[in-house]
Amino acid sequence: MTGLQSRLSESANLFFTNYAGLTVESITKLRNELRKDGSSYAVVKNTLFAIAAGDELAKQFEQFLAGPTGIVFAGTDPVAPAKALKQFADDNSALKIKAAYIDGKIVDAAQVSALAALPPKIELVARLVGSLAAPLRGLVTVLSGNQSGLVRALNAIREQKEAAASSQS
Repeated sequence: MTGLQSRLSESANLFFTNYAGLTVESITKLRNELRKDGSSYAVVKNTLFAIAAGDELAKQFEQFLAGPTGIVFAGTDPVAPAKALKQFADDNSALKIKAAYIDGKIVDAAQVSALAALPPKIELVARLVGSLAAPLRGLVTVLSGNQSGLVRALNAIREQKEAAASSQS
């Protein structure tokens, strides 16, 4: 049970599934998919999970701890395991997503599906950085345009003075 408690404390996000009807081979395939992003999948006895979670969390999870329960223990990015679960559930109708515990909040299966439709966190951060950098790039272009215009104007003046000096000689 202490192993379960440590997994709970190390996991920022949890996904609850009903695995009834899945073969061992299918569960192994799901585990392999989830391992790619650092998540893990475990079939857990409901009563042991409730004890390991503690009274406060167990009360929140009580409605999902009925029937055969498999739990995804995920890290800080909930999008990758949600995508893996959604893809697997689409391919294997036996797997049902019950709910998830994301950033301290319980979300239902529909919200997990919506989360799976989002791009990964790293891509969202990249988009944000790109959006923030675009105005700065424009400012740099405008400022460098003024500098290059000044250089062209000074060069033209120099050429005029050289031409005037050579025509006087």
